Amino acid sequence: MICSLRRAAIAASLLFSMASNSSHAEQRFDHFQGAPAASVAEALSNLEVYNEYLQTLLDKDQQLSDADMGKIHQLSYTLENAIQKLQEELNGIAASLEEVHLGSEQLQRERVLENGQDYLKRSRAVTGR
Repeated sequence: MICSLRRAAIAASLLFSMASNSSHAEQRFDHFQGAPAASVAEALSNLEVYNEYLQTLLDKDQQLSDADMGKIHQLSYTLENAIQKLQEELNGIAASLEEVHLGSEQLQRERVLENGQDYLKRSRAVTGR
């Protein structure tokens, strides 16, 4: 319930801030930095919130206005930041798993234990389990 309220508040805030910029969006598409994704948790949260907002806009089908297109353009920066963070994390997870694989082939228990724990910790952060 609290999580749903938090998401609703974030989405409402986002809608308000983007609505106030809609006249600028109709004039030209600026480049934005987007919301940061400093951690996996932040990246996943941004994906959830901004995907919902994108879905709301896409549900208009053929009725997307120029202002809607500007909003989509702006929110795509946040989604790109989130995906970039997740890609970086997945690359690190893959490297840890490769170390587990190689260590197991060479019977290097310490290597397997250390990298296995790192792999599990990082992959669980992504999967939420």
